[in-house]
Amino acid sequence: MALRPLDNALPTTPERPKKQVKVAVTIQKQSDLGVNDENKAPLPPPVDATIDYISSENLKALPDPETKIHGLVEGLESKDWTKVCESLNNARRFALYHSPLLLPILEKVLLVLVKAMKNPRSALIKTAIMASSDIFNAFGDSLLDSTTSDAFDHLLLQLLLKASQDKRFVCEEADRALKIMVGSMTPLPLVKKLRAYVSHSNPRIRAKAAISISHCVSKMGLEGMNEFGLVSLVQMAADVLNDRLPEAREAARSIVIKMYEVLTENEEQKQESWMSFCQSNLPPIHALSMVKIISSQ
Repeated sequence: MALRPLDNALPTTPERPKKQVKVAVTIQKQSDLGVNDENKAPLPPPVDATIDYISSENLKALPDPETKIHGLVEGLESKDWTKVCESLNNARRFALYHSPLLLPILEKVLLVLVKAMKNPRSALIKTAIMASSDIFNAFGDSLLDSTTSDAFDHLLLQLLLKASQDKRFVCEEADRALKIMVGSMTPLPLVKKLRAYVSHSNPRIRAKAAISISHCVSKMGLEGMNEFGLVSLVQMAADVLNDRLPEAREAARSIVIKMYEVLTENEEQKQESWMSFCQSNLPPIHALSMVKIISSQ
């Protein structure tokens, strides 16, 4: 006999749907496929190749320099930055051992130095700064001639910028180059070049410029100070004395002390003479600061 289904049997539980599994799919961006994305931040520069930083003492004279000078500009303008570094080191050799051959293309070399210092590669920047030092030693005041003066102005600004940045080994090399620049040039025209930068919007640049000016002033006598303008010099020092950075203020104090020594060298009443000079040419509060600097020595 067939069995009848029970009317009150429990209904069969329906099968639950299977849980969906999420699969991660890597989607390659268009920018990764070589399509430019203007809104994407630029990638950092690739890691620098190994570059040897050769000290000036270890640079050798070039064999057959008359022939090699013709290829120097081409090498400096290369799109291969390692080739530019190599050419910069050759430019250093020309400056140290064959400077007459470099003189006709000196302006072009200076502009290459400026361009190299704007490059994001630290190795290229440092090599260019080292080349600047050797060129300062080799040519000195010749860099202020009409043919190279504008290029020198651009180079000076770049050195002040690089001396003001946070990358230590670049900053130290730029500081060294600025010191060599001051040591190789007549102080008066260099102070005139540097004067504009003590009013720069960047406080670090103001400080570096003030330090270089103080080094120049330390080499000046009364004749040079008079030619620049004693009043202009003391007013500049008074302005820098109120700067934000202590390095700038210390440089201003050095300028004041040197001016005091030069101006009062033949005076019997030295402090009284200095006080009279400051009070005649400065606002009272600035004149008082100048007198305090001398009194505190």
